[in-house]
Amino acid sequence: MLTIILAYVLLCSLLRHRRVRQALSKYGYVNRDHLKHMTAQQAFEIQQTIFQYEFPFTTEKALQFALFRTYGIPTISSLLTKTAQLSDKSNAPKRYVDTTVLIQEFVGHAPDSERAIAAISRMNYIHSMYQRAGKISNDDMLYTLALFGLEPVRWINTYEWRQLTDLETCAFGTFWKDVGDAMEIDYGVLPGSKGGRGWKDGLEWLEEVDVWRKGYEERCMVPDEANRRTADETTAILLWDVPESLRGAAKWFICALMDERLRRAMMYPDPPRAVSVSVNAVLQLRKLVLRFLALPRPHFMRIQNMSEEPDKNGRIHVKVWDSEPWYVEPTFVERWSPKSWVKWLAGKPYPGDKKFKPEGYRIQDVGPKSMEGKGMDDFSRTREKLLAQGRGGCPFAFARS
Repeated sequence: MLTIILAYVLLCSLLRHRRVRQALSKYGYVNRDHLKHMTAQQAFEIQQTIFQYEFPFTTEKALQFALFRTYGIPTISSLLTKTAQLSDKSNAPKRYVDTTVLIQEFVGHAPDSERAIAAISRMNYIHSMYQRAGKISNDDMLYTLALFGLEPVRWINTYEWRQLTDLETCAFGTFWKDVGDAMEIDYGVLPGSKGGRGWKDGLEWLEEVDVWRKGYEERCMVPDEANRRTADETTAILLWDVPESLRGAAKWFICALMDERLRRAMMYPDPPRAVSVSVNAVLQLRKLVLRFLALPRPHFMRIQNMSEEPDKNGRIHVKVWDSEPWYVEPTFVERWSPKSWVKWLAGKPYPGDKKFKPEGYRIQDVGPKSMEGKGMDDFSRTREKLLAQGRGGCPFAFARS
């Protein structure tokens, strides 16, 4: 029996690093100098392996907390409070799903694909409404972009069974720099933008944006009632399926994952030391189990958050849902799954209600109800512009060598 256990542990150890070895071989990474040639398409492919196979749970939570962390900036949370998009119980779940849908569309599809370009075009239109009114600053946009590039790296290196390689970290920097270019975010506050110097690769860009991010938080992440209101509604979504009797303990768990500055900005208390120690112990145990006792995720178990292709009506369906079943197709499997039974027994919504648009979504319609069917001209102009740019190349092509 001991021989079998040791053999299994050895097998897990051998197979666990197979994908990272394949990536290093496929992209010809030898040293730092090779990273400057990484294209956005290559960065997307590397990032997809991380999201779908290697660390799907941790990257999902990292992106959720990246979005959550932006609510610690009063200029961001105040806008969400005034528009009632995340500070109101009736709007928060759909707004959260819509944000997730647009991000998943351009994260989950190649940079030059129709769906990625459509998602960025729609997102740009929604942001433009508030930018023209002076309600969203470039700094807030850059800060949000920075978190989406930085938080997955931090979470993986902190909570997963292995650290990311330079190749994988560079992929995050390269991919999100390319997204920022498509969003027309100004990088003027970063040292690399001075005098046309540019950035050598995604690692350097990520390092610079991290330094800027820390300074921005020191200046702008301060306590505010709008932060707390937005955080409360988002926390309610994250804990949607947790029984009422356990929500207090679960909220302490979330607090334990926050750093002190974020808790102060959200006006949340420090968790009991026992909770922090327990959370850390569970996550460390998870590391060991995955490292030595879990086989790599096979292809058929890869994480897919939305339908691979639009249906005959050009609509897309959400395949992974947590709170309200927005855009979930009410198939037999979805309606009669154990998850739906649990939802029904708890008196919570499950797939099938027309309120939640079971017909699916068109990317150009995603967003607040007040914006449905609007912005088509802006959407088309941005889409054509991005298609003409031939996205997918190296976003540092004109940087210094």
